[in-house]
Amino acid sequence: MGKESIYKQYEPAVTPQSKAFGKVYWFAFCANDMLVKVENGSYSIPYMNDLREMNISPVRAQYLGLLKGCPCYSAEIASQDNIPLGMEFIPLRALFDLIDMDLFLLAGKAFQIILWDQSHQFCGRCGTPTQELPGERAKSCPKCGLITYPQICPAVITAVFRGDKILLAHAKAFKGNLHSLISGFLEPGETLEECVQREIMEEVGIRVKNIKYFGSQPWPYPNSLMAGFTAEYESGEITVDGTEIEKAGWFSPGNLPELPSQVSISRQIIDWYIQKGL
Repeated sequence: MGKESIYKQYEPAVTPQSKAFGKVYWFAFCANDMLVKVENGSYSIPYMNDLREMNISPVRAQYLGLLKGCPCYSAEIASQDNIPLGMEFIPLRALFDLIDMDLFLLAGKAFQIILWDQSHQFCGRCGTPTQELPGERAKSCPKCGLITYPQICPAVITAVFRGDKILLAHAKAFKGNLHSLISGFLEPGETLEECVQREIMEEVGIRVKNIKYFGSQPWPYPNSLMAGFTAEYESGEITVDGTEIEKAGWFSPGNLPELPSQVSISRQIIDWYIQKGL
């Protein structure tokens, strides 16, 4: 039900097989924005030997592997100043549908690796500067031996159906009249299905049944994996928590509010529901 896997085109790796590659893709980020080339209304990933060709010196860079045989690197940029003409920094989400989907998905991975690398320069247990572990995407502490890997935070997002209607909610963090599905992070010792039940009860006060897996999506904002589910209404009346959710209700396919961007798995599930109801 989800999008085609990037791994049909992409070979992940940590160490380049050779340094004599020539041009490579550069997924370069400054904070939450990615550097792209803009030409005649088209957007592309910088493709060159080295970012220094544009007088850009990365803070750090990481090898990502091969996309369609082409080497790829992620890079952290300290400032958006003095960017060459024809280049712009654009938020990653805004690039959905503007660049090739495989490049967009790999950009999400690059962003997560950059944030992990940035926040693990020192050991979280003893404060000693870390070292890269050869052959692995990991950092090791030379003093206490702690090894850390990129951390992924699993979360669930669920479409609840009551007859032919779908439950949609407006969170405090949403702009305008945007509504989406109920979501939340997995807690220690909890199954995904238990997380679905707990989050829905906590946020809108209803019970659900017949929980079914829909699909998953890496969500690099900043480091989540969204597991999508569907469920059926069992009992209870909608009572929003007032903390995360401001309002929620049952909507039919012909009477939907403002919906999330198509980049999200929430929109994929909602579109599936709409098509199914036609």
